[in-house]
Amino acid sequence: MPTIEVSSPALPVPARRSVALRLTRWFTSRGVPAGHVVVRFTTPDPGTVFSGGMPLEALPHDGEGLHHASVTVCVGPERDEEFRSGLAEEIASALGLTPGTPFLYIEFRETDPGHVYLGHQGRLRRASEALAAAEGKAHR
Repeated sequence: MPTIEVSSPALPVPARRSVALRLTRWFTSRGVPAGHVVVRFTTPDPGTVFSGGMPLEALPHDGEGLHHASVTVCVGPERDEEFRSGLAEEIASALGLTPGTPFLYIEFRETDPGHVYLGHQGRLRRASEALAAAEGKAHR
């Protein structure tokens, strides 16, 4: 169950939806069920994230595209470097990375689906069980 958390200046809902749909399509083209892709957006308060002693919002920016973002991506341990690299490029493009973007940080965290719990029909079950169930339905 891939999960992407984007921390950036406030994005309007249509921009968030566009990023979420684009990333969901990227995953589904690689066999991940759309309902298993989670994209979460947060907006840090000004002056709470620093790089080199400077608050990110103070870094020079040309006004085009992305100003700054920190992204944390949780994917299964079976995902190889080619997958992670391709996903990082897709995230950067979806967020609007330009040569004038002063800061973009993308971190991958390998997360075993057996260590993730989901609420399903009033009870918790492991994401690995949900994935196995979804794969079983796809093979029918």
